[in-house]
Amino acid sequence: MAWQTLVSAEQVADMLGDPHLRLFDCRYELARPDAGREAYLQGHLPGAVHADLHHDLAGPTSLTSGRHPLPDPQAFAARLWRWGVDDDSMLVAYDDATGMWASRFWWMTAKWLGHRHVAVLDGGMRRWLQLDLPTTTDPAPLRPAGDFAARPDAGAHVDADTTQAAALDPQRRVLDARAAERYRGEVEPIDPVAGHVPGAINHPSSGVVAVDGRLLPPAALADAFTRTLGSVSPADTIAMCGSGVTACHLLLAMEHAGLPGARLYPGSWSEWSRDPSRPVARGRG
Repeated sequence: MAWQTLVSAEQVADMLGDPHLRLFDCRYELARPDAGREAYLQGHLPGAVHADLHHDLAGPTSLTSGRHPLPDPQAFAARLWRWGVDDDSMLVAYDDATGMWASRFWWMTAKWLGHRHVAVLDGGMRRWLQLDLPTTTDPAPLRPAGDFAARPDAGAHVDADTTQAAALDPQRRVLDARAAERYRGEVEPIDPVAGHVPGAINHPSSGVVAVDGRLLPPAALADAFTRTLGSVSPADTIAMCGSGVTACHLLLAMEHAGLPGARLYPGSWSEWSRDPSRPVARGRG
């Protein structure tokens, strides 16, 4: 069995105790960076490791980077080994509900480093608790070092110049996953400049989930993305957001919809807006 996008709570519950299963708690709150760790300590899926966005799923920031730059790929691979990840491990990442934070883990392990069996828990912790499935406060078990052979794909992500060129090319697309009001430049609660990359198209990540926090069915996702992409291939598409996290949610949704091949701009708006020489657009685009 290969999990490559989503897995249900019921499927994971049936596999609890399986020696191949590896669970990763990616809960996070933008306004309270320690909230995810606190939630993990109060209760998590049995055997889960806490994967922190800042410490585990991002590298050090610099004066020119975005808020959540990618870590060194070999350093991240070494972290996976310490967590006991093998080539045949079944990796499941989860967050509170929508998969927005867990999708960063999914993209980094599956699309960037090439692990074959990675999925996001559909509905996250919310659905797990609704089904009255087991939780624990016990720490994750110590495991022998893993043997996962990471194969970093430098083509899975792009830089600012590539993003700018793609946004201005009618044969390519840049999808901005931020909320519409941030894309239009009406508000900007985090980054120093409001607006978007000229030519980028808004496709908010909030639109890929249903009211219960689970991802929309593949057909509905495919229909929505096709309207945004037009005749442009997913392989000619770049996803961005505020700091390269929620864009991974779009990439997960595209993959689940049968539209693989899009790439990530990890620096996203937080990197773009730090350089005053880069152009800024406002309004509907």
